[in-house]
Amino acid sequence: MELRDIEIFLTLAEELHFGQTAERLHVSVARVSQAIKKQERAVGAELFERTSRQVRLTSVGRQLRDDLAPAYRQIQEAIARAAAAGHGLTGTLRVGFSAAWCGGLIVTAADLFQTRNPDCEVIIQEIPLHNRFGLLRARELDLQLTELPAHEPDITTGPVVFSEPRALVVAAGHPFAGRETVSLEDLADSPLITISGPPRYWMDFHLPSSTPSGKPIPQGPETVAWQEVLSLVAAGKGVCPTSARAADYYSRPDIAYVSFSDAPPMEYGLLWLTTAETVKLQAFVQTVLEVAGRPSPGLPAPAGPFEPAG
Repeated sequence: MELRDIEIFLTLAEELHFGQTAERLHVSVARVSQAIKKQERAVGAELFERTSRQVRLTSVGRQLRDDLAPAYRQIQEAIARAAAAGHGLTGTLRVGFSAAWCGGLIVTAADLFQTRNPDCEVIIQEIPLHNRFGLLRARELDLQLTELPAHEPDITTGPVVFSEPRALVVAAGHPFAGRETVSLEDLADSPLITISGPPRYWMDFHLPSSTPSGKPIPQGPETVAWQEVLSLVAAGKGVCPTSARAADYYSRPDIAYVSFSDAPPMEYGLLWLTTAETVKLQAFVQTVLEVAGRPSPGLPAPAGPFEPAG
């Protein structure tokens, strides 16, 4: 079994979706399907159960994933170490982050990275809320840790580093403020504070215009900065979904955070310009995953993932 085929298998075992696996690995769906069929012929058993609605690992597939994952991780780490030693990591690496809890992880990873590579400087900066990918495209950043999704043809979406449950930030006097939870359907009952600038698909996930059942969500004021969002919410101009962890960083007496009962989690992933990938960048990606307690791309997470400081 070739190393690339192992990577395809392990990524599909995580994504459980042929299209998403192909997109993540920058190959065709046919290439993914061919690799899996080849492996199933070699093993003599099906590795995945495929239906029109879902893809699931078989018992043989789960065993193969569990056996291959540690060995593949060791190979990836060995290659990264050899590349770092062979190329000599020097110069500057510019890393961006969006949320404060991403910043804490990046700072920790940068400290470790610079200890290991004293000739390489890591510069860290916050990414504007409304300009998701501009600094990467301008080559003012080499890498960033931000909220997903990111469906951009010129940008590589790396591994998901961690995910967070979602909450709704409301004014302290809002009817939702006294509730234990809210649902996505409740968004139809209050104007939604929105962000100008992000692509439509990103807005549809984070700040939708309708509820899952199709009810229209009233659109409130637009802004470009998180502190402005909080001020508008506090003034009763609307509500805004966010990470539940925002309550640890942005608590105020005039707002409240109410957990969603049915919203999917917010995922935070590493992104970089596809044409600007370097050994130095990949070495830093590996350091971030190490600090976060995550494995290399395509591998299941070990127990005890990183918890951003809060």
